[in-house]
Amino acid sequence: MKLISIKLFNFRCFYQQTPEIVLARLDDRNITIMHGNNGTGKTSLLNAFTWVLYEKFTSAFGDSEQLVNRQAIAESQLNQPVECWAEVLFEHDAKRYRVRRLTRAYQLANNGEKNIQYNKSELFLQVAGDDGRWVTQNHPEAVINGILPKSLHQYFFFDGERIEQIVRSDNRYEIAEATKKLLGVQVLDNAIKHLKEARKSLEDELKSIGDAQTKTLISQKQNLESNSTEFEVRIKEIEQELEAQNQLKISCNQRLTELGGIDEIQKRREALEQQERENRSNLRGLKNQLKTDISTKGYSVFLSGAIADFRGLVEGLHERGELPADIKQTFVIDLLERRKCICGAALHDGSPNYEQVKSWLEKAGLADVETATLKLEGFVDEVEKQATDLWQSIDTKQASISNVKNTLSRLELELEAISDQLRKSPIEDVRNMKARLDEIDRKVEDLTLEKGKKLQKWTDYQGQIENLQKQIKSSKQNEGKQKLAQKRIDAAQQAIDLLSELKTNRNELFRKQLETRICEIFSQISFKAQTPRLSEKYELSLVETVAGQEVQSGASTGENQILSLSFIGSIIDRVREWSKSGLVMGPDSSTFPMVMDSPFGSLDEIYRRQVARLIPQLANQLVVMVSKTQWRVEVAEEMTPRVGKEYVFVFNSNKPDTQTDDIVLYGKSYPLVRKSAYDYEYTEVLEVNHG
Repeated sequence: MKLISIKLFNFRCFYQQTPEIVLARLDDRNITIMHGNNGTGKTSLLNAFTWVLYEKFTSAFGDSEQLVNRQAIAESQLNQPVECWAEVLFEHDAKRYRVRRLTRAYQLANNGEKNIQYNKSELFLQVAGDDGRWVTQNHPEAVINGILPKSLHQYFFFDGERIEQIVRSDNRYEIAEATKKLLGVQVLDNAIKHLKEARKSLEDELKSIGDAQTKTLISQKQNLESNSTEFEVRIKEIEQELEAQNQLKISCNQRLTELGGIDEIQKRREALEQQERENRSNLRGLKNQLKTDISTKGYSVFLSGAIADFRGLVEGLHERGELPADIKQTFVIDLLERRKCICGAALHDGSPNYEQVKSWLEKAGLADVETATLKLEGFVDEVEKQATDLWQSIDTKQASISNVKNTLSRLELELEAISDQLRKSPIEDVRNMKARLDEIDRKVEDLTLEKGKKLQKWTDYQGQIENLQKQIKSSKQNEGKQKLAQKRIDAAQQAIDLLSELKTNRNELFRKQLETRICEIFSQISFKAQTPRLSEKYELSLVETVAGQEVQSGASTGENQILSLSFIGSIIDRVREWSKSGLVMGPDSSTFPMVMDSPFGSLDEIYRRQVARLIPQLANQLVVMVSKTQWRVEVAEEMTPRVGKEYVFVFNSNKPDTQTDDIVLYGKSYPLVRKSAYDYEYTEVLEVNHG
């Protein structure tokens, strides 16, 4: 997707129709800069994009129901519709799209008072044909979602000041699923689904022509598969319910923080919860390291008996004088072949001298034993040392695990004490919110237990199904039709297995490549020795190495912002590379825009420069909204060479004592705030002349 332009009509602070805002999209000039003071329409423009494409808004966008410009409503007649729309023109996969979302507002009279009624929005999508004519498309949401999934839109259109919420969010399942959809993994899912349906049809055919035993086995297998599918569906439902409960918990905690009188308590609670998460992460890491040590080096502790036997054998050879060997076997053979001893005596076959030299062959053969013994002694010494080191490592890790567990116990006690304090708070809203949080925790615990039971049962079903499949395959089949049906079933199952393995491998390969790219981008921006980690559930975290071990590291708001930017840039980069390499199964996904509102607010000077230098390289197209203070020297220096379009949002204020403000760009002054020529306020858009 590459954005071409956007137009607005009566959208929030933009009164009537704005001129078409054409966006930069050349490879070397891919940045569009929108200058404006706070509250003058930058966030509105960002949300115009997300509203048009997905009917979604950022968290900082207040009163999202009231989109229609207030002045336009005030000028309207009773019961007459006031239109508000935004229109985006973009291109994708060599096609041009025009998408418009429209809503209406009405002034209604009710008992002498005027009320405003807002209608639901309508979405229209047109595609330019080869002849240049615009053709209206049905199901516009599906078309847009196929180009850039709705569940991923917040990673391409986002509020930079709140971008760190990506790291803190619990929508891991949505992130993973949406990313897979972007990769075209859905094609594999559909293929697997259709193959399973085909396999069932073939099994029904075999069931109808097979003997009694075959029919029984197939019926049992199909019943188990039906039960397994029900459990699988329920497990996914539980995962989604857990995500919803976690989101609800976040909202309740935010609400609890906002309540007066408990600021310090809530801050302490949040700090303890963060420590608890870090310690649990460290505990998992220590246990995994312990498992790895035992699985790779554990064999060494069982070799003590064999090592003692080996040393006994070597000692016996030394006692008998067989080691060390005095002479090499090749040397004796060479003497016998030359028929001459080193003393000069002739060695004729059968002579006493010949037989005496020949007798040394047995003793000389021990030289090979000596060589092998020396090599083996080195290996045995290493194994003995490895066993000793293993026990020391296990003791160290067990002690660390014990310390972490003790720390967790202390944190749990402190958290429980704070929870009791909140439950007994004199403030009713606090008590009610805490009761709600306790209810959520109980629900999460119940869902987690249910998921564990369902998962265990599902695993059991898979084993039984596999066993029945083997019995069906090995059952006696005499008729040609039965054998042919079984061959077709086997072929379908092999295809399912191969596609499932391909899907798993692609997912894991993408995740690992994504993590590697996140590390590369993060290291280019951050000056700290921290390493990003991306778990199998797409959980983002920072770790640092302490005493040779990775431990979870706390992160500031700025560091979380950088980590989130690294994540977004990595998704764009990896999908783009996979698409160019032909690994993405689906429409071309090699071009992505990035629309950012205030991306530099929480960053210091060093990070601002690094981010400003890097982000134009991540996306194919960049639209950045900045205030005058954010467009500082380091940001302007890094971005200006790649700026292709630039606009200023001019806020026309109807305030009598309006304080004007200007910005100088390329030697010319542009108004940011000025006195309105009318009795109402509005924002207009001016294009910057690059000269």
